[in-house]
Amino acid sequence: MNDTNHVTELPPGNGRGPIIPKSPNEALKPERVPEPPRRSKKARSQVVIFLNFVMTMVVVLCVIGVAGFYYMISAFQRPGPLEANAHFMVRPGNGLAEIATNLERNGIISDARVFRYVTATYLRKGETLKAGEYEIKARASMKDIMGILESGKSILYSVVMPEGLTVRQMMLRLAEDAVLEGDLPSELPAEGSLRPDTYKFSRGSKRADIIQQMRVAQQKMVDQIWERRDPDLPIKTKEEFVVLASIVEKETGKEDERAHVASVFINRLQRGMRLQSDPTIVYGIFGGEGKPSDRPIFKSDLVKPTPYNTYQIKGLPPTPISNPGRAALEAVANPWRTKDLYFVADGTGGHVFAATLEEHNANVRRWRRMESERAANPEVVDGQPDGDEAEKPPKSN
Repeated sequence: MNDTNHVTELPPGNGRGPIIPKSPNEALKPERVPEPPRRSKKARSQVVIFLNFVMTMVVVLCVIGVAGFYYMISAFQRPGPLEANAHFMVRPGNGLAEIATNLERNGIISDARVFRYVTATYLRKGETLKAGEYEIKARASMKDIMGILESGKSILYSVVMPEGLTVRQMMLRLAEDAVLEGDLPSELPAEGSLRPDTYKFSRGSKRADIIQQMRVAQQKMVDQIWERRDPDLPIKTKEEFVVLASIVEKETGKEDERAHVASVFINRLQRGMRLQSDPTIVYGIFGGEGKPSDRPIFKSDLVKPTPYNTYQIKGLPPTPISNPGRAALEAVANPWRTKDLYFVADGTGGHVFAATLEEHNANVRRWRRMESERAANPEVVDGQPDGDEAEKPPKSN
């Protein structure tokens, strides 16, 4: 007889307990799944959860930061959108943000924020982008543009002031220059006080600043040359020195003649003779405006009484008649040592010199023969003392 309650035991050592038979209904019921292990109280701490969140955000931000930095550096160094060379103006007082905005507005850069923030990392403390007008090359990168604006090597313009211009003529040139800004002074500088030269400046420079630069440069040059003058000169002051140099400047434009012309005037001053210089007649009649190019000098002009007419006055005129350059000043400070008292045009742009009135009259007649082939108006004179008006040297006692 079978015993239904018989329990079969497994051999010992198999690690398992006795098998308990189940009914079909019990076998179909799901077995109870064991609960997962409980998290420790430490793992469930709010501080730990917060720190995990922070670490995650730090990692995310680092990834975003690296990606953003790479983008900005790449954009800063890649060729820009400018299709052709262009000029860009940085006004005095413009800040980095304003400069960046203007660059983007003018189509020179693609992103003002990139330019602003990356440029700020390049500039050392106290450095800035310098005011001026700059030429930006086509396709220039933001890095290239930053270097240009940081260098201060802006576009330079120039105004040329040739030797022999009057102050009024110089002011006219400054007034006509469209790049310069600001008004001319209400009171003109003294005649002879401005140095003839080529002056470079950037857009936005003031006319008053250029005038001050010219004045300082002339004073410095006059002082230096005056210190090296011939001690035997009959000129006692720097003012007289500049006056005579201004006359020499107007008498000849030839470099190798200035010291010779100066010697003639020095010899005349030492002998008490009138200088008889036509440029002084012109200045006395027309002043700083200058003689119109189509207006000759007539014989009647020689006797017009003005403070500058050295055919009528003895010694030097009261002020310079032009702004002399270095060569004329050097010529007067150290003139040739000659006995010449006269000179007249030679018809080729130069002059012939003479120590006696007889030699001079022969030179004048030669010059007149050449001029008669060019003009038939007997009232026009050449502007040099001729045989009729040339003053004889005074007899010594």
